[in-house]
Amino acid sequence: MDLWIPITIAAAFAQNLRFMLQKTLKGRLSTLGVTFSRFVYAAPLAWVVVAGLLMQPGVDWPGLTPRALAFGAVGAVAQIVATALVVTLFSLRNFAVGIAFSKTETVMTALLSAAILAEPVTGGAWVAILVTVAGVLLMSGLPSRGNLTGGMLSRAAGIGIASGAIFAMASIGYRGASLSLAQGDFLIRAAVTLALVTTFQTVLMAVWLAFREPGEIGRVIGAWRIAAWVGLTGMLGSLGWFSAFTLMNAAYVKALGQIELVFTVLASVFFFRERITRAEAAGIVLVAGGIILLVLIG
Repeated sequence: MDLWIPITIAAAFAQNLRFMLQKTLKGRLSTLGVTFSRFVYAAPLAWVVVAGLLMQPGVDWPGLTPRALAFGAVGAVAQIVATALVVTLFSLRNFAVGIAFSKTETVMTALLSAAILAEPVTGGAWVAILVTVAGVLLMSGLPSRGNLTGGMLSRAAGIGIASGAIFAMASIGYRGASLSLAQGDFLIRAAVTLALVTTFQTVLMAVWLAFREPGEIGRVIGAWRIAAWVGLTGMLGSLGWFSAFTLMNAAYVKALGQIELVFTVLASVFFFRERITRAEAAGIVLVAGGIILLVLIG
């Protein structure tokens, strides 16, 4: 089995844990405060990982390049903007439509990979990607509400598609940044890229919160007992994503990463005692089938 496959699955699992922890913080912090907790606690941990790797024999600083910094900055800003768009969806009556359409991120990633990084996916991989996207849409319950066709022209759908495209740009930015470093194996490249990106995002969000939500940074620091775990799981998940992006076309990674939705449904059943619907069960089957096909092709 190629190394990027278990790394991606582990990253998706860690990200699901982070979402569960962030859900417990939502009542204590604002939406941006919860988002900020991910970066402010993850950045120092990422630098600890970098320092630990550099202490190993034969591991050197990978060497920054202007191209790597440019790709990293684009990815960092894109992730923040896309997250803000998703937050905007929560205030709309038909936000579920937008959330569902934001899951077209995988398709967007495949298109942008070909356009920007000259890394097209194969015909079989396109089939696998579209199967996983169909599974995600089914799990969202969108078709059963009859909103799939009519909702395509709504504001929520437009915002959802835009967020998916910008999230895809973030993935492309991270892969481009990691590959543009001067030297090093995939792990040190991923760790350095992650450390730089999360530090940049921490500074940007700290400035924004200082002006727009005075006192929120203090509340994030005060919630360290949970927020620190958000940072740890976020750092581990991001390190996995960045490592997988370094090893494989971002489109394949994001398609396999849809397994996160399966983890989310299972968590809702076993931890939050919520019942799984038939649509969710069918969606899980489609996502799993698409992932198996992708792995076999990959």
